Amino acid sequence: MNLGRTAKEGFFKMRVQMNRGRSDAAHVLPKMLRVPVLILVVCVCQFAAATARGQSFSETSEQHEARIAWWRAARFGMFIHWGIYAIPGRGEWVQWTEQIPVEEYAKLADQFRPEKFDPDQWAATAKAAGMKYMVMTARHHDGFSMFDSRASDFTSVKTAAKRDFVADYVHAVRKAGLRVGLYYSPLDWRYPGFFFPDLQLRNAEAMREQYHRQVEELLSNYGPIDVLWFDGGEQDWLSFGGDWAGGSTDGWRERPAGQHYRGRFSWEHDKVYATIRRLQPQVIVNERADMPADFHVREGDESLGSFDNEHPWELCTTLAGTWGWQANAAVRPLRGVIQLLVNVAGRDGNFLLNVGPRPDGQIDPPQVQRLKEIGEWLGEYGESIYSTRGGPFLPGDYGVSTRTGSTIYVHILKSPGDKIVLPALPVKVVRASVLSGSELRFAQTDQHLEISLSSRSPSEIDTVVKLELAQTADGIKPVAVMAQ
Repeated sequence: MNLGRTAKEGFFKMRVQMNRGRSDAAHVLPKMLRVPVLILVVCVCQFAAATARGQSFSETSEQHEARIAWWRAARFGMFIHWGIYAIPGRGEWVQWTEQIPVEEYAKLADQFRPEKFDPDQWAATAKAAGMKYMVMTARHHDGFSMFDSRASDFTSVKTAAKRDFVADYVHAVRKAGLRVGLYYSPLDWRYPGFFFPDLQLRNAEAMREQYHRQVEELLSNYGPIDVLWFDGGEQDWLSFGGDWAGGSTDGWRERPAGQHYRGRFSWEHDKVYATIRRLQPQVIVNERADMPADFHVREGDESLGSFDNEHPWELCTTLAGTWGWQANAAVRPLRGVIQLLVNVAGRDGNFLLNVGPRPDGQIDPPQVQRLKEIGEWLGEYGESIYSTRGGPFLPGDYGVSTRTGSTIYVHILKSPGDKIVLPALPVKVVRASVLSGSELRFAQTDQHLEISLSSRSPSEIDTVVKLELAQTADGIKPVAVMAQ
């Protein structure tokens, strides 16, 4: 993840139109060469046509919603940050924060032999937690690839581990019936061109070449990929979102808000996007690589933000306060994790919860236990989370609401006393009850909906009130709830 990252607005939507041309070269060649050349021309034309299809990929809003429907329904996924940075155990940014020389940091790969790596157990842990998809770091900013790559020698296959961890992970996740996601960072700290994209232009272009080739490898060699999760690939994040004062000695300066990188280097994300849509048109992509995005990322608890049912989004955060593994990291209390999950769903977002496995490949037992507890809660209350949309009652002091079909779930996270008063609904409520519990008395008028609540323990995580309607809730506009 991006340490100290600030939200970037105005992500580019780059599209490139392919130019068509023709050649009459075959007519002037000797007859014996015409057939091979024609075959070559046909192959080139087919490749160009496939590339054009990728670059001109378009879909209606209805088609887009259908493509991401599984992701919206899933609501809850597991993020996994794992790599050689687990060995020092001081987070995935350790190379940068401690300014470890590239050659010295690379020696960690010689120690990386995770003898307890068990991707089946990872998948089982995610499934027990009620998670529906997983996203693993195929390569982080340190440049170490957890997969076999012809574009780099700094990989898990070509160093001590001698293992393609992405291949094993993908196989295990699919076998468990979960959706497969891969995280990939276009930037690579081993390349000075990231920090000095103009001064080291050729080096930056070599980094770009690695990025293009590796994305193609990931989408060609591991079967269907459901989520491609980019990080750090925005044009404006070159040199960590700053400039080096035009060659002066004043040093690095952060670009002011709204000011973009204007240098000569380009990631050429349009070409990568064409590759993505040519190889795996179904894959869902986030917005951190300046290409048309299927969803946006909110990073960290503090980025929970407001209700948004118009732009698909996902909150990613950690289970133990760190992305990459750190020893003795404190696991978050169950109440806090569940309430964050509920708050995300009630704002119409997805929740991607991170674990950082140890150097030996195991997820810390306290984190496994907490995930199991989350799964137990979802086993009882999951119908109010999975396959729902946020609303129609907007988030407020009381909590949030979710809906599906002709049912609304009111998640009461802060007790309002012996009753809760909600805005009037344009449809009739036929029944109110505590989810997995008894019926509740209610009074519905043109002005409000008043529901009588049974007393509940102060330690209870979430009282879920189930409202069954006479017709669907889909058309009800979001409405604010007054303070109780």
